[in-house]
Amino acid sequence: MSEMEIVPEEILRGLREQRNSIYADESQLVNIVQMLQLITSSQPTFLCIDGLDECGGEQRAKVFESLRQIVEKSPGTRIFVTGRSPIGAEIEQHLPGRVVSVSADPRKDDIITYIRARLANDKTQDAMDECLESDILGNTLGNISGM
Repeated sequence: MSEMEIVPEEILRGLREQRNSIYADESQLVNIVQMLQLITSSQPTFLCIDGLDECGGEQRAKVFESLRQIVEKSPGTRIFVTGRSPIGAEIEQHLPGRVVSVSADPRKDDIITYIRARLANDKTQDAMDECLESDILGNTLGNISGM
């Protein structure tokens, strides 16, 4: 598989035009989709979108529509999306037949192991005892529902 050696002029021009813009509007989204369609039409491409479930509902619908447009023009494009479990059904609804879902939700044991490792690396002398560690773990685990 080869890499894109030269960035197409259309993409460079679009990036220059959008460089000073602070807020995305509909025309920017159209330009971004067109740029991605140009890139994905010329070579196999993987798009990675992290934390899609954190995107607001209206914006997420626009993302799904944009992804649909991209894969329609370039069926060889592969999309990798991360998000909490409920996003899988939404992805399947908007991109039917184009999605393979893999659950990667963290287990409480993984979170406990991570927190204990971080607490063990605390450099403050005598700041941590078993009671404080237990409080930290209890409060943290009580507040992470669905994380």
